[in-house]
Amino acid sequence: MLNDTIIALSSGYVKAAISVIRVSGSDSFSIVNEIFTNKKEKEHQKIYYGNIVDDGNIVDEVMVAFFKGPHSFTAEDMVEISCHGNMLIVNKILKLLIKHGARLAERGEFTKRAFLFNRIDLVNAEAVNDLINATSDASINLAMSALKGKTSTYVENLSDKLLDVISQIEVNIDYPEYDDIEQLRYDSVLPSINGFLDDLNKVIDDTRKGNIIKDGIDTVIVGKPNVGKSSLLNAMIKEDKAIVTEIAGTTRDIVEGKIEINGITLNLIDTAGIHESNDKIEKIGINKSLEYLDKAKLVLVLLDGSKPLDDDDKQILEKTKTYNRIIILNKDDIGNNVFVDGAIKISALNHDIEELENKIKELFANYEYNNEPILFNARQLGLLERAKRSLLQAKSEAENGQVIDIISIPLKEAYDSILEILGRKGDFESFLSSIFSKFCLGK
Repeated sequence: MLNDTIIALSSGYVKAAISVIRVSGSDSFSIVNEIFTNKKEKEHQKIYYGNIVDDGNIVDEVMVAFFKGPHSFTAEDMVEISCHGNMLIVNKILKLLIKHGARLAERGEFTKRAFLFNRIDLVNAEAVNDLINATSDASINLAMSALKGKTSTYVENLSDKLLDVISQIEVNIDYPEYDDIEQLRYDSVLPSINGFLDDLNKVIDDTRKGNIIKDGIDTVIVGKPNVGKSSLLNAMIKEDKAIVTEIAGTTRDIVEGKIEINGITLNLIDTAGIHESNDKIEKIGINKSLEYLDKAKLVLVLLDGSKPLDDDDKQILEKTKTYNRIIILNKDDIGNNVFVDGAIKISALNHDIEELENKIKELFANYEYNNEPILFNARQLGLLERAKRSLLQAKSEAENGQVIDIISIPLKEAYDSILEILGRKGDFESFLSSIFSKFCLGK
């Protein structure tokens, strides 16, 4: 399949002034030239004007950019056709390209080829998708950092430092007769292991912050019926998305919305009121509310501040006491008759929620993007955790005075895990190069 020439509409299937069709593969230039009227010799990174034709009939007036491999996104010969954004025209051009030997690309196939042809590493590849799906300025910055190679450089440096220690151990094991090789013992390896663990702990912590920046905070609004949960959702997202009435139990399903506060995205979920109910449909909504509560990273517990707490309020406060929560007394516009330690006061109906927004900013003040390289997806985090476990094993064996060659086994496992982040595995040639680089000239 890597020998195929692939095509796709890169700009998405929407009506627009301009659409961009991407062509990649060894036959890109020849296939496009079959249907393009401009027959000049094509130069790298040059744009040419002409028409796309089908049996002499003009299909569209276009601009076509040519990129010669390996200096293209996929590292193959690649062409981008900018045509008018009418989907009838776009589909005619796609059919013509297929007629002359191309095939439709699979999902992500352009980026996959860039990875397979060593144009980018796996972190860069994942960053492309993260950039497309970013929902906030901070998540865009994170994806761009990885796309530009900051994350990859960090991983490379970390793996190089670990390889340096491993190669020192290998030299001591396999070439003990050379006097210019530093003799290693477990107590001289231990400081290096501790240093690696410090680095990993920091980047794992940054990764968790990165996940929050990238994916947003799943935030559930809970409370008994008619305390103003839907009004609060509407006030936070600044639109009337949830139905608001004076009738208790109006919200029987889940209503969702997104907002950004201080660069952090909140994935808001307005749930059905939690209380004792005999209504079969309402019970389903209440059970859904409890399911979402268990998955929440932040819980907004909403109480009616104009009325004394009842048993339903007290049960909700008890149910949520172990969660990361903010207790909110609503309906401050009609008076407050409740005291709950640490609670804040708002009027959701009047969109007076500044105190709540400030509290959220305070809770997540440490989650601002600081331009440090951050690994921020589940696959990368899992590999970091695996590397950490291997290093902890190596540390334990070093502290117990284990022989040096046994300590090298978990160190190699940690090295493999770190390189796997980039889509690579440790190989014997890397070890050999590092080992022999430590020999003096003439050896």
